[in-house]
Amino acid sequence: MDVRSAEMVKYASNAMLACKISFINEIANLCERYGADINNVREGMCADRRIGNQFLYPGLGYGGSCFPKDTLAVVGMGKEVGFDCKLNASVHEVNQDQRGHFWQKIEKEFAGGISGKKLAFWGVAFKPRTDDIRQAPSIALMERAIKAGARVRAFDPVALEHLSREMTSVEIATDMYQCLEGADALVVCTEWSDFRSPDWDRVKDVMSAPLIFDGRNLYRAHSMQEHGFDYVSIGRATVRGAAKSRS
Repeated sequence: MDVRSAEMVKYASNAMLACKISFINEIANLCERYGADINNVREGMCADRRIGNQFLYPGLGYGGSCFPKDTLAVVGMGKEVGFDCKLNASVHEVNQDQRGHFWQKIEKEFAGGISGKKLAFWGVAFKPRTDDIRQAPSIALMERAIKAGARVRAFDPVALEHLSREMTSVEIATDMYQCLEGADALVVCTEWSDFRSPDWDRVKDVMSAPLIFDGRNLYRAHSMQEHGFDYVSIGRATVRGAAKSRS
């Protein structure tokens, strides 16, 4: 393979994977507005062998160093030669907008305002099994929360050292349950295995209100309702288990 083609393989591969992530997030947002369930839609799509199932998980969007950088690099390469890479530009735009869509869910639940509320964040790294917080969706959400006047506390199995340098106004928790003490809501940002099967009775006991915003669709909605939580996820209907005013 010639050198230029080899270089383009790297950019094209990462841009394609980024495209799949933005695509499924856009479909998830459409599902919410039409009453469909993104989990069912995804299962049906992925049953088609032409589509497959990799990188088609709804969430808060991609982060890290490779996908954002390489998607924008493709857009930049196009500009240099007078070619408009519209698809890749839209992929990046959809990805960045996903944080805003999720933040609107949080604002909607706190109709009386977020100022003074305590928000607990599970997961800081942009993906599991890394301490990389570059372009992490969690950072964008925490910045919005702090700007809105919320008190923010966070826990991540490995990324807290980077967080403490990046955002000095965020309280660092010693473990996932200490992070929840007195919290008005939990925001799940990274799908660490540590967070998949918590002690829900303990979670309810330490939180001020049983409200969960799941940015990675880690939990079954009906199960969360049975545990007594108000549960807000992506591409699925919100379920109510607490029915408590948040004004």
